[in-house]
Amino acid sequence: MGNVNMAKALLAAFLAATLAACGGSVYERESGEQQQAETVVVSETSTEDADQGKLGGSDEQGDGAGAESDESAAGSSVTQVSMATDGVIDTADLFTERDLEQVADTSGATQITLTSGQDVEITAEGVYVVSGSATDVTIRVTAADTDKVQIVLDGVTIENADAPCIYVVSADKVFVTTAAGSTNRLEVTGTFSADGETNTDAVIFAKDDLVLNGQGTLQISSTDNGISCKDDLKVTGGTYDIACSGDAIEANDSIRIADGTISISSQKDGLHAENDEDDTVGYIYICGGTLSISAASDGIQATTYLQIDGGDIAVSAGEGLEATYVQINGGNVDVSASDDGINASYKSTAIGDPVIQITGGELSIAMAQGDTDAIDSNGYIYISGGTVDISAQFAFDYMLGAEMTGGTVYVNGEQVTQITESMMMGGPGGGMMGGDPMGGQMGGPGGGQMGGGPGGGM
Repeated sequence: MGNVNMAKALLAAFLAATLAACGGSVYERESGEQQQAETVVVSETSTEDADQGKLGGSDEQGDGAGAESDESAAGSSVTQVSMATDGVIDTADLFTERDLEQVADTSGATQITLTSGQDVEITAEGVYVVSGSATDVTIRVTAADTDKVQIVLDGVTIENADAPCIYVVSADKVFVTTAAGSTNRLEVTGTFSADGETNTDAVIFAKDDLVLNGQGTLQISSTDNGISCKDDLKVTGGTYDIACSGDAIEANDSIRIADGTISISSQKDGLHAENDEDDTVGYIYICGGTLSISAASDGIQATTYLQIDGGDIAVSAGEGLEATYVQINGGNVDVSASDDGINASYKSTAIGDPVIQITGGELSIAMAQGDTDAIDSNGYIYISGGTVDISAQFAFDYMLGAEMTGGTVYVNGEQVTQITESMMMGGPGGGMMGGDPMGGQMGGPGGGQMGGGPGGGM
């Protein structure tokens, strides 16, 4: 009984605490990069404006160059976000003000018209408005690691055989912004060729921070990945239609979505955050937008944390949502899956035991028949709020414990007031559906993730 009481005390402290996120990793740029034979070099010399501020904090570098303030930007051109302040991810500085602005300041921009067979190389900070249709063209960014580059797509069509359409080799941050009313299409039709030691395997491939925003449409078609970022990737506006054989949107450190309309058809994962060399990073945060994901493998997969605070999310996949720690605080989430609806497993050594935690929102899970689980945790399940509607042969599977202290939960049309282990030969209390309740019998929430946001807290 002493262990149980201690576990309950730890859970209460955990739910009341604000868990802090740790910073990302530093990556070395890969060497051996090759220049294209025909390249138009475009440079813009500018004086960086003062930083216009952050949403609850500051980045390592300011985002002032080319940015508008809230007062000067049209009300509809700035994404407004609502984020939980007590989630497992520290949301204080996830988005800068410039990240959330959907209209670029093009008053001093450089205009670029694409020509087939001629790559465009951007070597300096600035705003670049790109237009035109072309084949075998890569917009390549090779700026200083303190430079912020904004590429405004205004009616762009690029079809390549074996190279990214946009390739960020170096910069501090690159914005890919779709102009209002524009439709843009980027496509790679063949097998990607390596750039020296770099395996460029996405239509948009970035080694540094990448922000997708704007008020237009971007269509992406790929024989491999759609968008790949080796650092932090943010989506704050725009409309995206991605069809690919690999992962639709992937990043090493994080994927952060504040707004936008995203439609995905993927033969692998819809959203995927993972660093093969560091399992303390790789989180996904969603607080807005409309996502429609059809994926053969995972709909949304993170290594460390998956936190959903808002948005309309529809996922049809082999496995719906997956991370070491899955937390749903808000939003409308609709999952249809043939394996697990939501799965928490040991993917990160920085967190401790896996957790699925639902504190709010509207969650619907429909499972295929067979050996499938709607909510499956290799650690703990906690439900304290929100509405959960499950249609499945097996509703819950957990290994270490589960507790329901609030919220409204339906299983196959009937309201339940406790979480019961329903997976045959599952965790403690296992057995046939309707097995003994396990509420409150746990060994402690998440074993050691106190104070940990993405990438830390041990």
